[in-house]
Amino acid sequence: MTEHKIQNAIRNALAPHATIWRANVGQAWAGDATRLPDGRVVLTNPRPFSTGLPRGFSDLFGFVEVEITDAHVGARVPVFVAVEVKTPRGRVRDEQRAFLSAVESAGGVAVVARSADDAVRAIESAHHRREDSDMTAHEFIRAMDRAGGLHQRDALVP
Repeated sequence: MTEHKIQNAIRNALAPHATIWRANVGQAWAGDATRLPDGRVVLTNPRPFSTGLPRGFSDLFGFVEVEITDAHVGARVPVFVAVEVKTPRGRVRDEQRAFLSAVESAGGVAVVARSADDAVRAIESAHHRREDSDMTAHEFIRAMDRAGGLHQRDALVP
């Protein structure tokens, strides 16, 4: 099964459990496009365009709603979810591993999913997680930067 098919299966399987989006990470070219009579397109004044997401950002992301215990007045909060989709033989790159680690350290749910069942198990486990992260957004970004997951062009804070 291709990674794309696994992603679609995971998105369908997670629909009842979480709000998940597909992240398109990459770079393309932008500029002034001119269509030629033969149908080709010529780009003048080209400049690279990045999606703005940090290198290593997971394929699927979103949140799962988790009910806080009575000690927290029963409020419900979203928990960030990062799903890195891989085929059974696919390898997790270092920057992807760094991103997943930073998400998990900040209290989010991070998983490498090779099937829809992997993703569903991770989301369901979020309902039984221990509360052990006090990481702020700035600490998260610094952790990503130290792990090599953020570069100057990706930086979210000065």
